[in-house]
Amino acid sequence: MNKKIAFFDTKPYDKKSFIEVNKDFGFDITYFETHLNAQTAPLSGNFDGVCAFVNDNIDSTVINHLVEHGVQVLGLRCAGYNNVDFKAAYNKISVVRVPAYSPYAVAEHAAALMLALNRKTHKAYNRTRDGNFSINGLLGFDMHGKTAGVLGTGKIGKCLIAILKGFGLNVLAFDLYTDEEYAKETGISYVSLEEIYKQADIISLHCPLTKDTEHLIDAKAIDSMKKGVMIINTSRGKLINTKDLISSLKSGKVGSAGLDVYEEESEYFFEDKSTEMITDDTLARLLTFPNVLISSHQAFFTREALHNIALTTLNNFKEFFDGGYLENEVCYKCDGPCLKKQKKRCF
Repeated sequence: MNKKIAFFDTKPYDKKSFIEVNKDFGFDITYFETHLNAQTAPLSGNFDGVCAFVNDNIDSTVINHLVEHGVQVLGLRCAGYNNVDFKAAYNKISVVRVPAYSPYAVAEHAAALMLALNRKTHKAYNRTRDGNFSINGLLGFDMHGKTAGVLGTGKIGKCLIAILKGFGLNVLAFDLYTDEEYAKETGISYVSLEEIYKQADIISLHCPLTKDTEHLIDAKAIDSMKKGVMIINTSRGKLINTKDLISSLKSGKVGSAGLDVYEEESEYFFEDKSTEMITDDTLARLLTFPNVLISSHQAFFTREALHNIALTTLNNFKEFFDGGYLENEVCYKCDGPCLKKQKKRCF
C-alpha cells in the first residue's frame, strides 16, 4: 500500500517497532522527531495521513492545515484524544486511535508505583548504592487487608483490580457504567466517589480525561479522603489539580503520590532534560517531595504494548484507505468512539 504517512514525535523505539510491523502493510512512512503543532504542521504537506502522539497539540490551526494540504486521516498512536480539537475536525478529517494496547502494562506499572511508594524501594536502592544499609525511615504497611479505590473499570482498571485482589486488598470501584456481573464474579463493590474518598487507603485513577473528569481530584475531593491516602495516576495528568495535590502533600493529608502523568507534561516527558534547569515551578516542587514518585509517562512502555500500538495504528490507516468501517474512529458528534456500527461515519 503506497500511501504516504508522516509520523510526528517519533522516538527510536517507535521507529523500530513500526518499521518491523510495517513490513506487512507497506506504507511509505516518514518519521519526524518534532512534535506536531501549529509551527510544524507544514511538514505534513504531500502526505496522505498523519500519525501523532499523546503530547502533540492538534488544535484548529493544525487541523485546518492538514485538511487544506490534502491529509485525509489523522491516526493517534495512543488511547487518549483530549489533545485534538474535534470541533475543528468534525466532518473534515477522520481521527482514529489505539483504544487498547496492553492493559496489563499500565496496570502493572500502577501496582509498581504503589509498592515502591509503600516500601520505599527506590530510596533503599539509592541508600545501599552509597553503602548506607540503615532501614530507618523506610517503614511501610501491609497492603493485605487495606482498601483500594479504583476509579474506572475499563480493561486497565480490571487488570489492576485482579492484581490488588491477589495482594488481598478490599477493592471499591467507581465507574459511570457499572458492570454488576463483573463485580459479583470478583467480589468487588461499586460505590460512589464520595464513599471511595472516605474509605480508601489507596486510590488509583484509570478513567479518560473529559470535561467531567478534569480535576476530578481537587482540594474538595482530597479533604474528604483519609489522612495519609496514597494517590496513583497512570491515566491523564489533568485528572488531578496539581497545586491542590501539592498543598495536601505539604499538610500531610496525602501520604504519598505516584504519578506517571502530569498536567503540563508535554515539554518534559519523553525528553532528556538532565542538563537543563526545570523551569516549570510546579513540576520542580513535586520533585522535591520524598513521598512523591514520578515516572515519565512510561506505564504503557512494554515490548508487547509497542507491538500492539504499531499493529493497531497501521491497521487503522489500512481500514481508512480501504474505505471500510473505522473500528477505532473518534467522533466529535458521539463525543468519543463513533457509535455508528456501519461502513460509514455517523455524520
